[in-house]
Amino acid sequence: NHEYEAKNYWESQKFAWIGLKLIFKNERNFRIQILFALFVIFLGFILNIEHSDWVSLFLLITLVLVTESFNSVIEAVCDTISHEYKVNVKYAKDVAAGAVFITAIVSAVAGVVILGPYVLEFILNYFIY
Repeated sequence: NHEYEAKNYWESQKFAWIGLKLIFKNERNFRIQILFALFVIFLGFILNIEHSDWVSLFLLITLVLVTESFNSVIEAVCDTISHEYKVNVKYAKDVAAGAVFITAIVSAVAGVVILGPYVLEFILNYFIY
């Protein structure tokens, strides 16, 4: 079936946008992660963080969103293979979910490490002194 083959570069980009719309529409956790990302970006602007910290935050945000996307793909493929209980299907889905969990936790900790000094400086400058 050739209906999924891009004829040119622009058509492949169209498929990518369709994929982004689909994951945003269908995956609650992806939408929640987008909200967290927007909050972190807003906080970065308020705290006037440095260039290298922006790069780090965007890499962390991207890592979480990409991991969640792969998790969704794995779940969809597994559900296509079988709706019956199968040990290997459960294993694949659980490991993919675990990867998202690890990525989200490590990214949250790294986010606190990155933004923490800025938050502390903000509090000291605007509420203490």
